Amino acid sequence: MIKFSDLNLDAKVLQAVAETGYDTPTPIQAGAIAPALEGRDVLGIAQTGTGKTAAFTLPMITLLGRGRARARMPRSLVLAPTRELAAQVAENFDTYAKYTKLTKALLIGGTSFKDQDKLIDKGVDVLIATPGRLLDHLERGKLILTDVKIMVVDEADRMLDMGFIPDIEEIFKRTPFTRQTLFFSATMAPEIERITNTFLSNPAKVEVARAATTNVNIKQGVVMFRASAKLREATEKRALLRALINAEGEACSNAIIFCNRKADVDVVAKSLNKYGYDAAPIHGDLEQSHRTRTLESFRDNKLRFLVASDVAARGLDIPAVTHVFNFDVPSHAEDYVHRIGRTGRAGRSGVAIMICSGRDEKNLEDVERLVQNPIPRLDNPLGVTAPVAEEVTEDAPKRSRSRSRRGAAKDTPAAAAPVEAVAVDATIAAPVAAPVEKPAEKPAEPQQQRAPRPPRDEPVKPRDDQPRPRYQDRRDNGPRVIGLGDDTPSFIAKSFEERAKG
Repeated sequence: MIKFSDLNLDAKVLQAVAETGYDTPTPIQAGAIAPALEGRDVLGIAQTGTGKTAAFTLPMITLLGRGRARARMPRSLVLAPTRELAAQVAENFDTYAKYTKLTKALLIGGTSFKDQDKLIDKGVDVLIATPGRLLDHLERGKLILTDVKIMVVDEADRMLDMGFIPDIEEIFKRTPFTRQTLFFSATMAPEIERITNTFLSNPAKVEVARAATTNVNIKQGVVMFRASAKLREATEKRALLRALINAEGEACSNAIIFCNRKADVDVVAKSLNKYGYDAAPIHGDLEQSHRTRTLESFRDNKLRFLVASDVAARGLDIPAVTHVFNFDVPSHAEDYVHRIGRTGRAGRSGVAIMICSGRDEKNLEDVERLVQNPIPRLDNPLGVTAPVAEEVTEDAPKRSRSRSRRGAAKDTPAAAAPVEAVAVDATIAAPVAAPVEKPAEKPAEPQQQRAPRPPRDEPVKPRDDQPRPRYQDRRDNGPRVIGLGDDTPSFIAKSFEERAKG
C-alpha cells in the first residue's frame, strides 16, 4: 500500500500531513501527486469527498519550496468557483504549509480591496481567488500573472457551468505558456473536453472512479410527494421535511438541506426555527461575513441544520455531516452528486434523502440516468396525501350547494307562491283618513322678459362689468368673423333670402 512518505513530498509537508492523522493517500492523491511533482499537467476526476484539494495542495507546496515571490507577481494561482471553496483551499494551505515560509493571499468578494492589496504588494507565493475578484484586481493593475508557474482550476465543471468560461480564458491569456496546469473535478461533461484540450498540454489523466458516480457509503432514498392542493404544496412539503428529520431520530445529529432557490432557503430555515429546529440559511445574497460565521458554527457543531443553496454543494469539507436532505430535486443532475457528497466523507457512512414533487419528476429521471442507478423510493412518513384531482372533486359539490343556497334565497315561498286575496269586513276596515287641506298656492311671479338680441350684422359690445364673449379677440382687435362673411356663396345666400320672404 502506498503511503505519503513514498510520494517524494517535502519533509516539512510530510510532517504537517502526519499531524493531521493521515498516512495513506486516497486514490486520487496517489494518482495525481506523482505526475504533478514531475511537472506534468494533470486532469483529475474523482468523487467528491475523496481528497482532491490535498491532491494539488501537497505537490504545489513542495514545488514552491525553493524561490521567492516578488511584489504583485504570485508564483501560483488557484481558481475556485465559490468564496466558501476558495476559503477552504486557503485553510488546507495553512494546514499543510505551516512548517514552510510560503505566503498566500485570498481574493474573494465581500472583503476589503485595501487589505487584499496590502498582501499582494508584499508578494505572495500562492494566490487563491474566485474569477470575478481576480479580474477586478487585474483590471485595476494590481496584479501581474507573468510569473505564475502552477495554475490550478478546482471544480472545473462547476466553473464552466456558472458561466466563467470567458473569465477563465482571459485569466489563462495573462499567464505564461510554460505554466503547469492542474484540473480537478467530480464530474467531467463531454463539452469540457474542448476546454481541457485548449488549456492542458499532454495531461496525465487520473480517473479513480467513473464520472458522476456516488459514494457507496451513502444510503440514498427519495420520497414521491404530491400535495393535497396547489396552494398548500409549500406548507405540506415543509411538514414532510420535518417528518423525515424526526423519522431519522438521534442518528441525524446534523444535516445540510439543499434548496434550488435562494428564496426557499430563507423560508425553509425560518420554518424550521419556528418549529424548534436549530437552522440557519446560507446563499449567495448574504454578506460574506455572515456566511463565514454560519459555516463556522456548523463546523463547530453549534448549528444543527444548514439550509443552503448550491453555493455549499461544491467542495466544502465538513467531515461530520450525517445527513443531506434535498428539499428540491436539483435542476442540473450533476449537482446531485455534489450535494450528497457533503456526507459520507473520509470513509464515514451517510444518508441522503430527497423530496420529489410532480414537477420534479423529469429532473429525477435525469439524476437516475446520470448515476446509472435507480434511487430507492421511500414511504411518506405522513401517509399518502389526497391527489389534487380528488380535492377538486370534493370542492365541487360544496360550491354547487352554496350556489343552490344562494338560489333558494331568491326563490322563497313568499316570493314564488301567489298571495291569496282575503276579504276584509267593512266593520273592521281601517277608517278613511280625513282629507288634508292643501296650502294655498303662491301667485306666480311675472317672468322677466329678456332683452332682444341685436342683429347679427352688429357686433356685440360687452359691458365693462361683464366678461368678454368667448368669440371676442383678447387682443382688442375687434370681433372675430363668424360664418363665411362676405364670401358667402350665392346659393347659400339665396336660400336664406327665400326663407325670409316666406
